[in-house]
Amino acid sequence: MNKDNRLGKSGARQKDISTADYRRLAEFRFRIRQFLHVAEEAARSHGMEPQQHQLLLAIRGLPAGARPTVTTLSDRLRLRHHSTVELIDRLEKQGAVARKHGEKDRREVLLHLTPQGEDQLRRLTVSVWPQLQIEGAALAGSLKKLLAASSEPVREKR
Repeated sequence: MNKDNRLGKSGARQKDISTADYRRLAEFRFRIRQFLHVAEEAARSHGMEPQQHQLLLAIRGLPAGARPTVTTLSDRLRLRHHSTVELIDRLEKQGAVARKHGEKDRREVLLHLTPQGEDQLRRLTVSVWPQLQIEGAALAGSLKKLLAASSEPVREKR
């Protein structure tokens, strides 16, 4: 029996993870970090912390119909609610974001970029766009190789 297609105790096929699989996974993780590193360094070179840049981008790039609330942004950034609030507080003090109450529900707090925040985000994005295109293509290529490596799910051996 092929070692990559052994039947487990449950009768389901299991796939051994090969050295090549680990290499593809490691390359993909490297490409993710490389992609993020470019954006993080660009943010710092523009006098902004990477999470501040991410918040500005999250607000500006919300999917259609999504409301720019702290909860939505916390979810998009994968941060705890209080961490997102602290980030918003710092950006509000810098004049990059502003809070406003919802029109229908005055208890709801919505965030938006100020003209200064829009300008900061635009300048940073324009400066880093060409390098992100290069890194993004490499990231997409490594993901494609990783996904093409096996059509069977990998299951933990028992």
